[in-house]
Amino acid sequence: MRGPRVVAIAQKKPDAEIMKKRKAENKTTKEKASKKTASRKDSDAPKRAPTAFFLFMEDFRKSFKENCADNKSVSAVGKAGGEKWKSMSEAEKAAYIKIADKRKAEYQEAFEAYKKKLNGDGVYEKPENSEKSEKSTTEVHDDDDQEASS
Repeated sequence: MRGPRVVAIAQKKPDAEIMKKRKAENKTTKEKASKKTASRKDSDAPKRAPTAFFLFMEDFRKSFKENCADNKSVSAVGKAGGEKWKSMSEAEKAAYIKIADKRKAEYQEAFEAYKKKLNGDGVYEKPENSEKSEKSTTEVHDDDDQEASS
């Protein structure tokens, strides 16, 4: 019965060469993963809209710092804010939900515009002045429509 025990011990000690190969494989996969995540983020993409809870927390942090200036722990602020949010009625939350919905709609419009401005290579062509470029593109489309209709 001692035979399998010896075999198990022998398997636990792999060669140094095998260990080096494994470490090299792990490094390459980690590098690939980090490159993929780094390339996915686009600094020109619009920021996502905050949720109603995050909008509430912005206001809550200000009042919490005024009331409890001695407590500077982030976790304490978060816990107190979470408890306050849970205890609030739907009517009290409605103001934050309304603002969050408005910002979400603005984000969706900005994201759609961002997607349209991406060229085929996935590179965002940043306009020099966004207001002027939006007006000029709508004017160009209006002129094309008038020419096509006549």
